[in-house]
Amino acid sequence: MSVIPIRTRQTAAVLGAAALLLAACSGDDDDTDTSDTTESNDGTEEITLTVDVFGEQGFGYDALYEQYMQENPHVTIEERGSGLGVGDYNDRLTQWITAGEGAGDVVALEEGIITQFYAQLDKFVDLNEYGAADLEGNYLPWKWEQGTYEGFALGLGTDVGSLAMCYRRDLFDEAGLPTERDEVSALWPTWDDYTAAGEDFAAAGTDASFLDAASNVYNSILMQEAGNNSGYTYYNTSNELDLDNPDIRTAWDLTVGMIEADLSAGFESFSDEWNAGFASATFATIACPAWMTGVISGAAGDDAAGEWDIADAPGDGGNWGGSFLAVPAESEHPEEAAELAKYLTSPEAHIEAFEQLGNLPSSPQALEDEGVLAATNEYFNDAPIGEIFAAGAADLSPVHLGPQNNAIRTEYENALRAIDQGERTPDEAWEEARNNASGIGGG
Repeated sequence: MSVIPIRTRQTAAVLGAAALLLAACSGDDDDTDTSDTTESNDGTEEITLTVDVFGEQGFGYDALYEQYMQENPHVTIEERGSGLGVGDYNDRLTQWITAGEGAGDVVALEEGIITQFYAQLDKFVDLNEYGAADLEGNYLPWKWEQGTYEGFALGLGTDVGSLAMCYRRDLFDEAGLPTERDEVSALWPTWDDYTAAGEDFAAAGTDASFLDAASNVYNSILMQEAGNNSGYTYYNTSNELDLDNPDIRTAWDLTVGMIEADLSAGFESFSDEWNAGFASATFATIACPAWMTGVISGAAGDDAAGEWDIADAPGDGGNWGGSFLAVPAESEHPEEAAELAKYLTSPEAHIEAFEQLGNLPSSPQALEDEGVLAATNEYFNDAPIGEIFAAGAADLSPVHLGPQNNAIRTEYENALRAIDQGERTPDEAWEEARNNASGIGGG
């Protein structure tokens, strides 16, 4: 399925500017499963660098790869993982890093898992050894802080996930609800109002559910509440497990209310059934950080172009998602891999990835780019994504995620699905989630 592009100023100019950042690369003669080395006729070492990513359509780096290889003809780049859900990717990557073999030369670390690797820094290259410290100003301060630990530069920031709400105009029209994004935004200034709008949608008798997955709403509310209140989810800023954080209960109770109102389609995010739900118009809304726009367009396909639109999220702001690029210590070409990671996270590369998939830059220079701020997305009914996502991104509140954040989050997601499927009462599910999370986090 093709992606209908975002409209910004330029791609060629971006790539041309990015090319200026390329550094000369050298390597060694060793060979691994993911880094191949040969020698060209002129004696130049030819190497292959493998980049591990995830997501329905990867990270939007195809044109950047081509430009890099043109400027560095001795380097061949191979990407793996496009189409792989973040959960499966994280499981596989964790196994590779722990074993010390199998990972690519450059690997994507999602925000929920990077903290897990703070305890395994010996498994990664300190990117400061290859000049990363000089690039700190290329990233939002809190994004740079997330990617470093005790002075060790583990990962360079790619995107952030400024929060909105994506919705299907055709299903809203069928249900007799407003379809214009300003009017839709006015339906739900709060999450309680969002639930009320869902009840109106359900009462109209369409064949679709109001929202895709209770877990997506829960995570969005939790990240929003944490950003505006405690500053953390399951672990406090001293990395002590705190399952009594009231932000968790707020997100849980609001989500359970939506389940009890029969608004959820009950899907597991990034499952095959969830992906198919986009194409069959099974649900009308989805909590929508910037990176989700690429997921939607890829899964829903060309036939749904123009049916989707983007409104404000209920509540006040919020960030969900975002990733980093790191270099595992097992790479046979750490210098070249570090240079590639720096290139793929340069301000110009942030703009290119935004143009391709809507991944919101974590670079302040890119966020201030006129083309980014003026960008619209044709697939989403020409929604002004620069205005919706980028304008306030610099003011996003960072949320601290502890060492076992992803594993604990999964327990709460599973518990909510158990309620959704009638397998647990809300009280039973809450206690089960807390008990399992406590076992994981050592509380």
